[in-house]
Amino acid sequence: MAEMGALDPLQHAQASLLRGQITFGSRSAGATVPLLLTAAREFEPLDSDIARETYRDAFYAALTAGRVSSGPGLEEVARAARTAPPAAHPGPTDLFLDGLAVATTDGYAAGAPILRNALSTLRCGGFTAEQSLGWLPFACRMAHNVWDFDSWSGLSAKLVRLARETGTLSVLPSALLLRLANRVFAGDLDDADSLAAEAVTIGEATGSHFLAHYGALVIEPWRGRETETLRAIATITGDRTLSGEGKTLTAPQWALAVLYNGLGRYEEACAAAAKGCEYPQELGLALSSLPELVEAAARSGQRDLAVEAADRLTAICEASGTAWATGTSAAARALISEGGTADALYREAIARLESTPVRTALARTRLLYGEWLSRENHRAEARDQLARAHEILDRAGAEAFAERARRELEAAGETVRRRATGHDEALTPQEAQIARLAGEGLTNLEIGAQLFLSPHTIEWHLRKVFTKLGIRSRKQLTAVLPGGAATPA
Repeated sequence: MAEMGALDPLQHAQASLLRGQITFGSRSAGATVPLLLTAAREFEPLDSDIARETYRDAFYAALTAGRVSSGPGLEEVARAARTAPPAAHPGPTDLFLDGLAVATTDGYAAGAPILRNALSTLRCGGFTAEQSLGWLPFACRMAHNVWDFDSWSGLSAKLVRLARETGTLSVLPSALLLRLANRVFAGDLDDADSLAAEAVTIGEATGSHFLAHYGALVIEPWRGRETETLRAIATITGDRTLSGEGKTLTAPQWALAVLYNGLGRYEEACAAAAKGCEYPQELGLALSSLPELVEAAARSGQRDLAVEAADRLTAICEASGTAWATGTSAAARALISEGGTADALYREAIARLESTPVRTALARTRLLYGEWLSRENHRAEARDQLARAHEILDRAGAEAFAERARRELEAAGETVRRRATGHDEALTPQEAQIARLAGEGLTNLEIGAQLFLSPHTIEWHLRKVFTKLGIRSRKQLTAVLPGGAATPA
């Protein structure tokens, strides 16, 4: 209705921006890109700061649309952003936008150092809540893309906290998913499960199937649960509202690659990972599919494919330069090497990854090294690496990879106890708190109100409590908890 009236240039730009934002929230990312590009260009002579924020949103939409975009894509957005007037008040967000544009037009190696510098500055803070909620979702994605795990961890935790504190429902779902993925890579699948439960609650309230199932798509492959993974994939790929998003093609293939590598079904993992890498411009899980492809190809006897994938991965990792990146690259090159070269590369990879919080990558590298040592008949060294890998993977709940390590350990002559269940598992502090409140007779709604959690999340925690304590009902809690049910603080 506003567009039917007489609008001055600023009002017209505002209307264009609003139309783009509405389209992104209700239709598809691909249809959003041209609208946001138009709005950004209209803002350039009027407000350079808003123009650059709009280019940021256009980048985000273009990355989300990925390969299925039928209109302007990443390169057009990048070219427009690079020729736009500088911001009236330049800061780290401008450096971030410049790095993204350079990475798109001049290549990953040119843009990655700029992005890492910008992320380091963004972590120092100094922004309003509104500015942070606008920039942090994209910053978290790019921290993953340049293998900067510390920035990804710190910024995603801040984003979730801000979204909760301000009640910004438009940002909280994506914040939870960004944090969830970070926790998976950190080897904390229990925390990821809790975040997924919260995302499911929001998805049920807003009618978003994506929110309800994307968490499972990221978590279940690591647990080695094929049925649950395939169910999540079917739900996401069958959702027509997501048909304009390239990640619905890439993410399922990455998930299948992780799943089948964990289960030791390498040919299936190789086929999935190869599809996941088809459109590297999407970054994210397209990049994460490369290590999966190297492992699957090497283990399925497709050496040429493994070498080609390792070369691509090495070029990206060297441009990043982080310990996570260089450790991952060394592990990939070890998979395609032999003898003393392979041994030295595995040791280098482990040394680099030990200095990072990326426990899944470290554990899987120890697993690969242990398997290699077993084949080289270095049984004592193999048992040491496999035992360390099993400990991390078992504690994380990465069941399929832990089982791979357990089988290799038994083949090397060492008996390994399967993952503890029931009374052998200790409650986390949050689980103990919820259990005590439930034992006092509080309902899930009352517990959730007290702890600022949804009833769905409380129910999820109580299911885990019952499993760990070996009970079936709330009535049994007072009998099994130490000291009975405590009065809530």
